[in-house]
Amino acid sequence: MFKKILIANRGEIAVRVMRACHEMGIETVAIYSDVDREALHVRMADEAYHCGAPPARDSYLVVERVLDIARKCGADAIHPGYGFLAENGDFADSCQAAGITFIGPSGDVMRAMGDKVTARQTMQRAGVPIVPGTTETLSDEQATAFAQEIGLPVMVKASAGGGGKGMRLVREEKELEQALARARSEAQASFGDDSLYVEKFVEQPRHIEIQLLADTHGTTIHLCERECSIQRRHQKVVEEAPGNGITPELRERMGAAAVAAAEAVGYVGAGTCEFLVDKHDEFFFLEMNTRVQVEHAITEAITGVDIVKAMIRACAGEPLGIEQKDVQITGHAIEARIYAEDPDKNFVPSPGEIIVFRPPGGIGVRLDSGVYQGATVSVYYDPMVAKLVCWGANREEAIERTKRALSEFVVKGIKTSIPFHQKVMRHPVFLQGRYDTGFIDEQMDGGKGGETRGGEEDAEVLRVAQIMAAIAAYRRDKDRAAKASGSVGGGSGGDPWRDFGRRAALRGGLR
Repeated sequence: MFKKILIANRGEIAVRVMRACHEMGIETVAIYSDVDREALHVRMADEAYHCGAPPARDSYLVVERVLDIARKCGADAIHPGYGFLAENGDFADSCQAAGITFIGPSGDVMRAMGDKVTARQTMQRAGVPIVPGTTETLSDEQATAFAQEIGLPVMVKASAGGGGKGMRLVREEKELEQALARARSEAQASFGDDSLYVEKFVEQPRHIEIQLLADTHGTTIHLCERECSIQRRHQKVVEEAPGNGITPELRERMGAAAVAAAEAVGYVGAGTCEFLVDKHDEFFFLEMNTRVQVEHAITEAITGVDIVKAMIRACAGEPLGIEQKDVQITGHAIEARIYAEDPDKNFVPSPGEIIVFRPPGGIGVRLDSGVYQGATVSVYYDPMVAKLVCWGANREEAIERTKRALSEFVVKGIKTSIPFHQKVMRHPVFLQGRYDTGFIDEQMDGGKGGETRGGEEDAEVLRVAQIMAAIAAYRRDKDRAAKASGSVGGGSGGDPWRDFGRRAALRGGLR
């Protein structure tokens, strides 16, 4: 087993990996940019080293600097987390050349699965169903001709990268030229590669992914599925596990396809196969993420498997120690990604110092975060503040627990997406569990709208408001009468703290 691991990342994923390492008796090394000197991951690490200026291209993405630090501190492995260098095949190769273990698949595997066109070709050969479309990159003229051939709507997609970058939905032919231009521009800016391909748009798709683990001893297993259909601009914001309405038969078929995909490229470590599932429960390979994912925690919650520890062990050459027959689903888990964004202003970023940070707790509540009270959310990096993961014995309990945890979660000094998540948890379509990737656009006006209420609920809200108004008027008149008669204590028994609490409650509660 490794003695010292450098975590080539920051924020909550760096903290998550450090916790796993510390439980395994492994020393940890943090790297930090100028603005991250006081970051939580730096404070938690056994050692920490400066890696450059705030922009990621000048710090966390500088391969040689990261490797130099690893050599200097004597780290025998590097964990990349997600983002930054996590899916950079050249970085994995450089680690190997330096005699440092990269905790993830090989560079060749990342290149095979990181490029979506190559991945589609590989999956087609492995017998994994893919969305109808091209298996090679196209010029604008070829893309236009192919779109006309298979019929609109289509998705124009960047071959490299992910995270919703370089993707455009085209429903009408007149939109195609502009979609191609914008997708190429965004892909070039994000990934340095403007290669595009075209695939048929799956109507009413659900985004279902299968978590994979593989070791060097020939064992590859899946940890069942996650539902990731609640997305805003192709970015996941709420996930749950297991998937809604996924039958044991469909789970088995998708799991087998994901394992076949991993085995086809000789995968080692933790990874994820992402699928689109249509309204007929037919599934199609979307892409493979060759890293630990943000939402891995909900799979841990329902299976009891520590995915980060498993990938560390696998990359150290140890067997997984778990077989497919050992994987069992217990209960239901929901993850809400809390971002430093203002949902009332079209989710504009809200960087700044966190003045108050009071996280939720209680049974079944897990919070993975890279911040603390007094920390600063920087403009230079992803605005995710925390991942709230709530487990319940069933979906209903998981939802109620998430509602309760969100109501307890207090963050001040910056705006967060907590109010948006509260709306999702109350939305009748979400509660029914019958939603697809169009949920936020179609049911919540792109995130600006809220939950819908029925007539009875509207009437109840009005009734409560009327009662509260009457109580306020009564107490106001009583206070005036007490003052006029010279009474002390406001007429409520002389307990000033109780009086203050009651007045605060009428004003909407203590904030």
